[in-house]
Amino acid sequence: MTKLGFYPVIHHLLYIQLIYFFNFIYMIFFIVMLLNRDNARFAVGVIGNIIALILFLSPLTTFVRIWKSKSVEQFSPVPYLATFINCGLWVMYGLPWVTTNSLLVITINGTGLGIEIVYLTLFLLYSDRKQRTKVIIIVIVEIIFVVALGFVVLTFVHEPKKRAAIVGSICMVGNIMMYAAPLSVMKLVIKTKSVEYMPFFLSFFSFLNGVSWTTYALIRFDAYILAPNSMGALLGLAQLLIYAAFYKSTKRQMAAREAKGEMVMTEKSVSGRVAQNPRNDSRV
Repeated sequence: MTKLGFYPVIHHLLYIQLIYFFNFIYMIFFIVMLLNRDNARFAVGVIGNIIALILFLSPLTTFVRIWKSKSVEQFSPVPYLATFINCGLWVMYGLPWVTTNSLLVITINGTGLGIEIVYLTLFLLYSDRKQRTKVIIIVIVEIIFVVALGFVVLTFVHEPKKRAAIVGSICMVGNIMMYAAPLSVMKLVIKTKSVEYMPFFLSFFSFLNGVSWTTYALIRFDAYILAPNSMGALLGLAQLLIYAAFYKSTKRQMAAREAKGEMVMTEKSVSGRVAQNPRNDSRV
């Protein structure tokens, strides 16, 4: 399938996923009505974990492309760096020494952390020296920050509520950074009028993830989960609107580029045949 042919498939998938999304909302209300609050929260958390896992896996097509082309092209590492530190912070928030009954928070963010390590490793392998150095420095700074935060909170803050407040507040910032990270390519999108380097599924599942965890936080109120995820749902929606706005221009550009590539291949083929069979003008 050509790149151009992939876009109608995306929109068909979007339509299907939106149907699933509304069914998901109805299912949540059904669960909340039938079960007690704790069971409802757990059920929604499981659904949120599934969507979050899909979110973490959504850039897979991007990294398959990077692996095949042996180049990161114009893809930005910002979303993966932001998700890396975000997952690390939320793993800390879910620890029993910080908050209780947060097993689902630990499991999904621990999984996400592992996935982001794989993505960043691939990015480092296929980026140039300057970009590789920059990414390595940022990763080291992020690791030092998370470790230092954990040491300070667990050593000097002894009340669980204060620990949760400190780590939760920082997690909110990290979560908002993760949701906003795909917008880091906005300058490129506006300049080129193309969303080719703004991964669609990353934006789409960011939106769904924000909605699911907002619901989770509302069943048993948790401001630290509610604030960033409600904002994340809005940011995800904004990214989808941007994608829709530049969809047609992206399609035209890719069609023109594909046509140009075919023309070049044809010219090379003709030149090759002429070189192999030169005309003999001296024949009578």
